[in-house]
Amino acid sequence: MRICDPHCHMYARTTDDYERMANAGIVRILEPAFWLGEPRRYPGSFFDYFHHLLNFEHQRAKQYGIDQKCAIALNPRESNDDLLREQVIAKLPEFLAHRNCAAVGEIGFDDLTAAEEASIRRQLEVAFENGKKVLVHSAHRNKLESIRRTIAIIKEMRLDEGKILIDHNTEETIGYVRGESACWAGHTVYPVTKLSPERAADIFEAHGVDRMTVNSSCDWGPSDPLSVPRTVRELRRRGFPEADIENLVWKNPSTFYSWE
Repeated sequence: MRICDPHCHMYARTTDDYERMANAGIVRILEPAFWLGEPRRYPGSFFDYFHHLLNFEHQRAKQYGIDQKCAIALNPRESNDDLLREQVIAKLPEFLAHRNCAAVGEIGFDDLTAAEEASIRRQLEVAFENGKKVLVHSAHRNKLESIRRTIAIIKEMRLDEGKILIDHNTEETIGYVRGESACWAGHTVYPVTKLSPERAADIFEAHGVDRMTVNSSCDWGPSDPLSVPRTVRELRRRGFPEADIENLVWKNPSTFYSWE
């Protein structure tokens, strides 16, 4: 089975991880721009990073038969510097026009501040002005409240919810996202702070796989680039329909990001 991991931060991973992923059946990945662990202080730091994702990381993945696309954005944690926010967002269209850019992301809330909301609104505008899908990060703390506020913003702006994916859902949030919006829903299998393969499988058994995706969000933390194949194994162990598994890990992300 072909597998797509639609949220992984390979900038923070080794080349060995690409080989392991390819051997496990992963042939597509979406790499969103994210926080590097230390706040950046200069616009140029973001721009060099965006170039790196769109070019070097694309080529590094290609060496292992993996088709890599990117989502480019100012991340939530660095949205609270007003001047930096405006300077970075002003340059986003230049990077969104790159052939390897599939979306704006990840955007969203971190501490649920007014500055973060301003960043969300502006980047949603930029995404729709440039014909890009949107990947939304849900906060580590106050996750349900961050999702409620995000969906309220989307509805107030009268945006096409089918072009937006809200990620990092848990048992606490998935019912709200499914019931209150037409947004797609992502689920991150990530040790300690997010879901296990078993918890993710419970969600898919309860809610189905329509407009759903699953990812590893692997980065510099205690994460696993094989989280999606491990979730496939857990679903198969439970006798989950093979067609539904294929939709979840291949057809759904490919459809959302318009991957040919």
